[in-house]
Amino acid sequence: MTMTLTDPALAETILQKLRRKRRIALAVPAVILAYLIYAAISFDIANLVQRARFDNAAILLSDFWSHKTHVTRDNRSGNVTIAIEGEAKGTYPEGMLPDWVTIADGVTTIDLGNGHLITYDDAGARYDVPGYGLIDIRSEGGRPVMTAPQPIPDWISVSQNRIGVTTDAGRFSYSRSKVETFKYHPGWELWFFTLDSPFYGKSFLELVTLATVGERVDAARSNLGYMVGEFWTNRMWRHGDVAWAIFETMLMAFLGTFAAAIVALPLSFIAARNFMPLGIFRGTIRRIFDFVRGVDGLIWTIILSRAFGPGPMTGAIAIAITDAGSFGKTFSEALENIDEKQVEGIRSTGANATQRARFGVIPQLMPVILAQVLYYLESNTRSATIIGAIVGGGIGLLLTQAIITQKDWEEVAYYMVLIVLMVMLMDAFSGWLRRKLIKGE
Repeated sequence: MTMTLTDPALAETILQKLRRKRRIALAVPAVILAYLIYAAISFDIANLVQRARFDNAAILLSDFWSHKTHVTRDNRSGNVTIAIEGEAKGTYPEGMLPDWVTIADGVTTIDLGNGHLITYDDAGARYDVPGYGLIDIRSEGGRPVMTAPQPIPDWISVSQNRIGVTTDAGRFSYSRSKVETFKYHPGWELWFFTLDSPFYGKSFLELVTLATVGERVDAARSNLGYMVGEFWTNRMWRHGDVAWAIFETMLMAFLGTFAAAIVALPLSFIAARNFMPLGIFRGTIRRIFDFVRGVDGLIWTIILSRAFGPGPMTGAIAIAITDAGSFGKTFSEALENIDEKQVEGIRSTGANATQRARFGVIPQLMPVILAQVLYYLESNTRSATIIGAIVGGGIGLLLTQAIITQKDWEEVAYYMVLIVLMVMLMDAFSGWLRRKLIKGE
């Protein structure tokens, strides 16, 4: 009997399937929407957005690509210091001032540009804001008292012990102990030479002239060598220390990855079904692989740092332990899928077990080994950054220290750029090596 669409049973079956598909099509978006609503409520997204300080985020982003100069007056002693990023290593020496700061007869005048003028004196401080008026701050009873045009705008914050002003020209802060002005400049200042260097403030052409035909600044060495030394030992940016930290990070990744491969390769033969018929040995090795790769590398890092102490070698061991499990699983599965005919061909020549493994198994396994090892080397270069922050080595430690200060964000940006370049370099190197060893290009 031939069934047609006019058959009631067939029509009902088709309608039921269509209704079920329609319900599924509606249910899936509904479930996703319900989950998103649940997540928004659970993580308190509304209050999170309400608490967000986008003005602070804007300041943070500007700190990544710019630097600020602090002009600080101690309200107790009257001493004025000018320092880049507020660091002692970036303090202007006596007799040297930026061209926008003048000090005369106990009065400090700061020209932030576009008519923004700040004055420090023994009585207090004044900030003349174009389009708004004069903000006059005096100390009365040890507390700052402000006189300014009313109403007070939201870019002026006033509390019992502190008054802050934030404008497009810069930031100003007055407290009991000090008055401070921050002027922002684009770029990473003192990246090449610090203020006390004889090469600071010179143009590129002047530096080239000094390096080639200019008279020696120091009779004991050439100007070019002097420049390289001043750059390498820069006290603000510590280029020499950063280069060594990058080397340590790459060394951790290299040692950990290749140590894991060396350990995992012979053990993978025991874990492979076609090479180890005894299930008890095979199962034991596989469970060991599962255990060491089942525990995250950061956990191994914390455990090993307690056992062996901090240092890059501890990080390399943590990487090796974790990757040994991953390599062991990958290599053993590759061994179980080799072409047995190639091995039998080697056996027919009278080759022993070692020779069969060398000429029949390893050539088939080598592309998998190289591909996995090089991929993990790239990945571990990134992981070594985080591991270095825990074990106290590599660029990760410097990055963590810069973040903890909550002010050296230009250094954070510098280290992030170096990490990205390091990963790109390792990616290019591993790709080149992969083409050479696997494809023979």
